[in-house]
Amino acid sequence: MAYCRECGAQMEDIAYICPNCGSRQDRTKVIVNDDEGGFGWTALGCCVPIAGLILWLVWKDTKPNSAKAAGTGLLIYIALQVLAILVGGCSAML
Repeated sequence: MAYCRECGAQMEDIAYICPNCGSRQDRTKVIVNDDEGGFGWTALGCCVPIAGLILWLVWKDTKPNSAKAAGTGLLIYIALQVLAILVGGCSAML
């Protein structure tokens, strides 16, 4: 369901004229929800951690799912680096 831009009445999504007030509705602006997140943003955040950080900072309010995916990739990168340091430090002690 959509709402009239003039009177706020509820109307069908495909209506071009509001049945309540008769005003013409602007249907030229189409909002596309492209915030699906996905593995690609996680992989980018993991392989290019600075990109993951920047994308998370830029998208955290407008595209929360994609921001979360990029941030998750960054966190995976950090965890792998810490693990590599710990494993490397433990093998040096043997």
